[in-house]
Amino acid sequence: MNQMTTITVANDADIASTPPADRHRRPAWQRGAMVLVPIALLGAVGVKMFDHPDAAMAAPPPASVTVASPLVRQVSEWDDYVGRFAPSRTVEIRPRVAGEVTGIHFRDGEIVSKGQLLFTIDSRPFAAALAEAHANVASAKSALSLARTDLGRAQRLVADEAVSAGEVDALRGKLEAAQAALAAAQARERARALDVGFTQVRAPIGGRISDRRVDAGNQVAGGEGTGGTVLTTINALDPIYFTFDGSEALYLKTQRARQPGATPAAVEIQLQDESEHRWKGKLDFTDNGLDQRSGTIRGRAVLANPGYFLTPGMFGNMRLASAGTRQALLVPDDAVQTDQARKVLLTIDAKNVVSQKPVELGPVVDGLRIVRSGIGPNDRIIIQGTQMAMPGATVAPKVGRIVVASGTTAPSSVQPISGEATLAK
Repeated sequence: MNQMTTITVANDADIASTPPADRHRRPAWQRGAMVLVPIALLGAVGVKMFDHPDAAMAAPPPASVTVASPLVRQVSEWDDYVGRFAPSRTVEIRPRVAGEVTGIHFRDGEIVSKGQLLFTIDSRPFAAALAEAHANVASAKSALSLARTDLGRAQRLVADEAVSAGEVDALRGKLEAAQAALAAAQARERARALDVGFTQVRAPIGGRISDRRVDAGNQVAGGEGTGGTVLTTINALDPIYFTFDGSEALYLKTQRARQPGATPAAVEIQLQDESEHRWKGKLDFTDNGLDQRSGTIRGRAVLANPGYFLTPGMFGNMRLASAGTRQALLVPDDAVQTDQARKVLLTIDAKNVVSQKPVELGPVVDGLRIVRSGIGPNDRIIIQGTQMAMPGATVAPKVGRIVVASGTTAPSSVQPISGEATLAK
């Protein structure tokens, strides 16, 4: 006969009425169940969390960035050069005659005009030579008059056969010799008069004069060319030249951009203590060949200098209008990123996904960087929050605006090889 086992489940009242000693003597399987059931529940919860991680941790919100389309403006591009000012003309003052300096009629370093008296040389020896030349001219005129009279008398006696034809010819020869002697005496007279005039040394050009090299009382040597003693020098400063050397690359760029029949290219020059290119001029001369040793070509610009403020030897930073006026795309310089050896901009598409676009940069214009290629006028550029934007990530864009900030300069970190630009007026 089979024995049946009955299992009853005690309620809370029974357990409470059970003595403590009896409650601690539960079967082993009950004590094991009480431990395993909580573990199983924790495991089930863990599996649930592993299968659905979004339920355990919410995704972070998209990064907030500010975007704007590139600013489209007309700009004038320039190429940068460094050079020196030079006089448009310079003259060494040398005497044409030798003698003693008796007077100096200028102050060192002043502005002189053309024809102004500068030095006086003792003229007494030359005045005496001129007086002798005057006497020789008078003697030659007297001899010519006598020869003309003798020939006229002889020609009247030829008809009476009182004078032979040979005598007439001889008298005619004397007349021509007297005429030649008078011409020579008059030429010597003019030469002596020139010597007297050369004793007054006058300024051949207007400009700023240097200091005197010879004081009054000194003997100076005269002569043509470089034979005479240097008395001083004069530099013509209005207009004034600005000379510079340009690389072959910049020369080619300028030549290709130049239109046939175009006016000379405009230049603007900035002095070392100035913040703007305030001196205006135009390109005046380009040499006929490049220096094979340096690969540069010499150029020259001419500027008006009515106040004589600019002086030869001064340094200046010159910019040359290279390509006229053209339309350009401008973005904040801070928005430009560096990816190894290239420059990039972060843009977003219609789904607000960030992408990276390599760009070719130009100069800075009033705090904005010119972008030569790589983006279009309708692209949405991240101008703020670039640190939080990663290529391929989705962002939350806010519409911004690109504005011109006057008075800012280009940082050296992303400065182009050469050149700058200004907004066209």
